[in-house]
Amino acid sequence: MIGYAAIILAAMTAATLVSRLIPVPLPLSRTQRIGVAIGGFLGAMLGAKLPFVLADWEGFLSGAAWFSDGKTILCGLVGGYAGVEIAKWSLHIRTKTGDSFAVPVPVAVGIGRLGCFHAGCCYGTPTTLPWGVVFPQVDMVKRHPTQLYESAFHLTAAIVLAALLQRGLFRGQLIKLYILAYVVYRFLTEMIRPEARLVGNLTGYQWSCLAIGVLFIWLWRRDATRATI
Repeated sequence: MIGYAAIILAAMTAATLVSRLIPVPLPLSRTQRIGVAIGGFLGAMLGAKLPFVLADWEGFLSGAAWFSDGKTILCGLVGGYAGVEIAKWSLHIRTKTGDSFAVPVPVAVGIGRLGCFHAGCCYGTPTTLPWGVVFPQVDMVKRHPTQLYESAFHLTAAIVLAALLQRGLFRGQLIKLYILAYVVYRFLTEMIRPEARLVGNLTGYQWSCLAIGVLFIWLWRRDATRATI
């Protein structure tokens, strides 16, 4: 657990450094910036944990579920987005802030996924591919290192988003672009993750990806329409 905590700390530190190296000018006061950052952090933490808490009703009632294992990046990203929007609403901020998170967030998630690899969680299905990894905490079967696949996705996304930011492309929509790209990636890679199959032979994460995808396409279209008025 010490190694996992160290990796998460490194992820947060790297995200902070990236936000300073690739700044996005925002006409916000220091108080507003802190409020938005806190809103995003709390929203991400709550969103990442909430599905597991609601799935454990007894733990939810006792409060123990909040301190048990289990978090999801998928809902964490949505929760972070919602947390920022709630903070902006409460602070009467109308400025778009999403682009300022578009590079630091995937950097943090990409490094954080290395923590999952270290802890042996979030692994994939068995594979005969030469880069398969044995996770002794699970069994002695080689499995897809889905944590490393995802780490590569997020870090690549950070590089692409940084280039788009520098060129002024998709201005105001970069965080949505990142989340939409991730839900596509996650939907596809669920095929090599040992998750329970639900309605339509899809996992709960795949159904969540579909719902989140529809939501963020709507948000994209809404913001694009407002920008042209």
